[in-house]
Amino acid sequence: MAALQWLSLVAAIWLQAVSGTNTNFPVYSSRLKHLLSISQVQLNNLAFANDAGKLFGWFSGIAALYLPLWLVLLLGSSLGFVGYGVQYLFLVGKIAYLSYWHVFVLTALAGNSICWINTVCYIVAIRNFPSDRQVAVGISTSYVGLSAKIFTDIVEAAMNVSSPTDRAHAYLLLNSLLPLIVAVVASPIAREIKIGVSRRLAGGFSVMFAITIATGVYAVITTTLGSEISRKKLLKHLSFAGMAVLLCLPTLVPLGQKITELCRKKCPIRPKNQVCDHQGSDFSVGIEGGEVKEEEQQSQSVIVVVEEVEWKDLVKRGDFWLYFLVYFLGATLGLVYLNNLGQIAESRGFSNASLLVSLSSSFGFFGRLLPSLYDYFFSMSKNKISRPASIAVMMAPMCGAFFLLLHGGHGCLYTSTAIIGVCTGAITSVAVSTTTELFGAKNFGVNHNILVTNIPIGSFIFGDFAAYVYKRQGRISGGSDGICTGMQCFHTTFVVWGCLCFFGTCLAVLFHSRTRRN
Repeated sequence: MAALQWLSLVAAIWLQAVSGTNTNFPVYSSRLKHLLSISQVQLNNLAFANDAGKLFGWFSGIAALYLPLWLVLLLGSSLGFVGYGVQYLFLVGKIAYLSYWHVFVLTALAGNSICWINTVCYIVAIRNFPSDRQVAVGISTSYVGLSAKIFTDIVEAAMNVSSPTDRAHAYLLLNSLLPLIVAVVASPIAREIKIGVSRRLAGGFSVMFAITIATGVYAVITTTLGSEISRKKLLKHLSFAGMAVLLCLPTLVPLGQKITELCRKKCPIRPKNQVCDHQGSDFSVGIEGGEVKEEEQQSQSVIVVVEEVEWKDLVKRGDFWLYFLVYFLGATLGLVYLNNLGQIAESRGFSNASLLVSLSSSFGFFGRLLPSLYDYFFSMSKNKISRPASIAVMMAPMCGAFFLLLHGGHGCLYTSTAIIGVCTGAITSVAVSTTTELFGAKNFGVNHNILVTNIPIGSFIFGDFAAYVYKRQGRISGGSDGICTGMQCFHTTFVVWGCLCFFGTCLAVLFHSRTRRN
């Protein structure tokens, strides 16, 4: 059973690694803008549609309550196949005409598919690793941060395209096919496992952390050397092959666990004070009966669920709406910035938007992993800070990053993008455990999807404001076709976003003071 438990986490890792299809929007957004002959405001509304599917993400939570997880997974990936697939056919000319609103609906449908995949991954991590849910969730969701990097490697190496138009086509094709293919492969193993007694699985997580960190370091290094790698075909193929190997390495943990289980079945009779542990502490030969109970008590004290709250009661609680605002002014604001990377880069004269997207993706990977590392090594510490406090800690650097963007130069753009990527990823990861601890695990699928409805709302409000400022500055500077160039295009936007993020940080401190346990 322990091998299947680890295998389910591997399935969640693979699914999350290809589920960040919305992060690719900046790469093909300019192509859509050209084909549809739309303004910057209308393009921003498409970015909103990219997140608008999350308004209906709670459907996936309800589906997970009544349908098997494999069916929920296949339904969700099929939505993405249709949403992105039809847009791809339009871009390559196989479909003669799509209106702006057709593309809007298709983009929202594709965005909704991500909620279904995420819901399955969260449920697998939370239910199969109840004593280590933050660690399991953090490891699996960290791979979302690699999505853009993985897609970029495939486009650069396997598909070998170079022109912006061909790249836009390639990204949309991958957005349509890759999540569906991985969902079909992972659906038999992405399921809830009856694990019996819950206990910490230290050995396996140590290996998982080592593999995950190595994967992240590799992604950052190859991204940093992206301009050099892109010039040589051999290096592009080696970069892609290296990433493929690293994505396969997590299977070593369930494989090692299975070998251990097979060896234990053939083990000789043990002394009475030892037990043959078929369920729990991985890669261990035997453990004292009394020590098992003590470890279980310690591990259970790490995760404290206050109460199980249904969605009808959730929306009546002041703490939830405070939490909603904190997320709105933190992770959502960061995601809106990342959605606008294409236009921000273009306005600053930075031609390779996919490099910035890949950079934010790689640093977002470490951001999602950081809370798990902290939880894993300091879970028993008396000085461990609460989840809401850690959100406040992550939001503070984001404020500085927005103000840093007021300065010109590619260095400031790189640095700010990396900081916002790390902090946004960390808040996203912490929020999963925060929702579970404050409002329970039973209705997590519905409750957390209600929380993330603020993402499309923020995308619309913050994004439209940015588009309005962009359009106004474009007119002042005399830009053609609504195009704005120069630092002034997003100057006011960054000031407002930085102030809002600071206000959100203050709310996060208040949220911490209201929810901390004495």
